[in-house]
Amino acid sequence: MLVITYYWPPSGGAGVQRSLKFVKHLPALGVEPTVITVDPEKGAYPVLDHSLAAEIPAGVRVIRTDTSEPFGSYKKLTGRQQIPYGGFVGENKTSLTQRFFKFVRGNLFIPDARRGWNRHALRAVAELLAQGEQFDAVLTSSPPHSTQLIGLELKRRYGLRWLADLRDPWTDIYYHHELNQTPLARRLDARYERQVLENADIVLTTSTDTRRLFLEKSKALRPENFHVLPNGYDEADFQAPSAPPTDALLITHTGTISETYHVELWLSALAECRRRHPAVPLRLRFVGKVSEEVRRQVEANGLLDCTELVPFVPHDESVGYLRRATVLLMAIPDVPHNLGILPGKVFEYLAANKPVICIGPAGSDADRLLRECGAGQAFPYGAYEAMLEHLEGLVAQWRINPNLDLPTLGHARYSRRALTEQLVALVRGSDGAMG
Repeated sequence: MLVITYYWPPSGGAGVQRSLKFVKHLPALGVEPTVITVDPEKGAYPVLDHSLAAEIPAGVRVIRTDTSEPFGSYKKLTGRQQIPYGGFVGENKTSLTQRFFKFVRGNLFIPDARRGWNRHALRAVAELLAQGEQFDAVLTSSPPHSTQLIGLELKRRYGLRWLADLRDPWTDIYYHHELNQTPLARRLDARYERQVLENADIVLTTSTDTRRLFLEKSKALRPENFHVLPNGYDEADFQAPSAPPTDALLITHTGTISETYHVELWLSALAECRRRHPAVPLRLRFVGKVSEEVRRQVEANGLLDCTELVPFVPHDESVGYLRRATVLLMAIPDVPHNLGILPGKVFEYLAANKPVICIGPAGSDADRLLRECGAGQAFPYGAYEAMLEHLEGLVAQWRINPNLDLPTLGHARYSRRALTEQLVALVRGSDGAMG
């Protein structure tokens, strides 16, 4: 089986986890994967995590190729060393240079700025096939959604069974409007998306609502070809025992958080709970990228003295912070189509067996998952009273027993191995996925 993915160790962050964990478990399930990815010396990764390389099975062949991307010019012209997320979006576009790159990204690099990798990846596959190699299927993982065009071309040239694994929406992604695409560029982007969805043998999504969004793109689509295969957790990451603190009620958030996540009222509720219960040592910890606006909100609520800000850490360390928390905090960004946003970390939160506080829309896929597993619920962005009541309930429980760990939750079907078993069933042509 060919696995084609741009993000691969030493790339870090959430994007690399899904393909890596599939590949980790495929050999034990009788599938021999060959990975096609970019040479890390030539590619562009927002973050690095060298610890993930240890999870690649020793016998797995990884072919790293050259690429042709605009990020070198971007660094030279802007003086920035960090690659922007989402291909030049989500930044403060104040300078003429930034506005220029934003326009170029949206209108000349369609569907995204990493499309320059495609011809190199296609050449690598062609060389393998010319040598007599045979593959039962090819899986293309995105974003970057330009990777799906590799699968489209392989399907056209060789008729390979193709699984298009789309971790996020495409033209419905929340930042898509920031690209300032011309009508022509929008039509081309939508056409690429439609061609991928119509030609893939199997389309995998990570949430029910994202599946719904894709099925609305064309009347020619067959719902039975679209499967929800969510992200998950790796049991091997959670072998160490839980170790919540005994001297504080510690609430931990891991990953990126910005003002679009709208946690300001929750922070106000936490501050009020702290005022009402001064004898209970409430602590807050953010592990990962925290925007300046969220830092300002922490300060405005008088929480700086009880808040710890930890910068990005390797994945194994991030899991350690989950084990050492009392309660876990997550938030869904307040953006269009957020009912289907189901962060990969929510499954690791479940595996940690901690109570989970989710700030986001009620009735979302994340809300349903937390309720289904008995781990918590989502609190809408404006539900101050409900947030405060919930925090006070946690304080009351903590007074009785500072270990708030939950019984083993009903999350076994979200283990990476169980999800890879479903992937294998689809590769072999049987219907094994959820949704």
